[in-house]
Amino acid sequence: MTAPSAPRDPSAPAAVPGWRFLVAGKVRELYAPEPGHPVWGDDVVLVVASDRISAYDHVLSTPIPDKGAVLTALSAWWFEQLADVVDNHMVSLDVPAEVAGRAMICRRLDMYPVECVARGYLTGSGLVEYRASRTVCGVALPDGLVDGSRLPEAIFTPAAKAAVGEHDENVTYERVAEMVGPDVAAALRSTTLAVYRRAEEIATSRGIVLADTKVEFGADPTLGASSIILGDEVLTPDSSRFWDASLWAPGGAQPSFDKQFVRDWLTSEASGWDRAGDTPPPALPADVVERTRERYVDAYERLTGLTFG
Repeated sequence: MTAPSAPRDPSAPAAVPGWRFLVAGKVRELYAPEPGHPVWGDDVVLVVASDRISAYDHVLSTPIPDKGAVLTALSAWWFEQLADVVDNHMVSLDVPAEVAGRAMICRRLDMYPVECVARGYLTGSGLVEYRASRTVCGVALPDGLVDGSRLPEAIFTPAAKAAVGEHDENVTYERVAEMVGPDVAAALRSTTLAVYRRAEEIATSRGIVLADTKVEFGADPTLGASSIILGDEVLTPDSSRFWDASLWAPGGAQPSFDKQFVRDWLTSEASGWDRAGDTPPPALPADVVERTRERYVDAYERLTGLTFG
C-alpha cells in the first residue's frame, strides 16, 4: 500500500512543468520557460501569486487561503480598467494547471528600482513623517491634517525598493531622478498619479476610499530603455489601502480591506510576539486567517462587481 504524500509546503515554490523557478519574493514567485518551450520564449515570465502574507517586514508561516487567486484576479481586472492610461505586462491568463487561477504570463521587464506610491489621504508612514516635518517625501503639506485626512491633491511619494525582510525607504523625487534619470522620473511620477486618479474614481463609485497605492513599473527591452510599463500587481489589498467610504472618519485609524486583522493580532497581547525582538512572528489563529480572507474577497467583489470563486 502506498503511503499518502505529505501536503505541499505553502512556502515552497510550486513545481510547474515547462517552467523553471527563478526567484521568490514575499508573496510572488517568478518562473522562466524551459528551453524549447512549445509556446513561450525568453521574453516572458510566469508570475505566480502565493497565499503567503507578510506583516512588519516578515513573511508569516500561516498562509491565507485564496489570497493568491484574489490578487491575480483583481490585478487582471485593474489592468483592463487602466489599459488606456498605461500599458501593462500581462500577456495571458492561460497558465499551467498547477498554478491555475493564481498566475499570469507576463512580459519580461527591466524593473525600475522605485516603489511608486501615490497618496490621496494621510496615514501610515506618511503620517509619521508629516507629524515631524509637515512634509511627505519632500512634498510640503498644509497644517492641521490628521490621520485619515484627504489631501488637497494626490501626491507622489516614492520609496527605494528593499530586499525581502527589509523595509522600503521613503525618498524624495530628486532622489528618484538621481536613480533613474530626470526624464524617467518625470514619467514615473505622472503615470503613477494618472493610475491613482483613474482608480480612485472607480473605487469611489463602488463606495470605497482609495487612500494610497503602490505600483511598480519596468522598461520593455524591445521598446527602449525609457519605456514605462506597469508590472507586478496593481491595486490589490496588498499594495493599496482601501477604506469603506461609509465609515471614513478622519482622526484615527480607518477600517480597511486588507491584512489589518493580521497586524492587529500580531501586536496584541494574545500573540505574545515582541515586534522589536529577534523572534519571528507566531502562526496565525484560524479566526484571524478567516477574517483576513473575507476582507480580501470582499475587496475583490465590491471593486469588480463580480462574485469570487
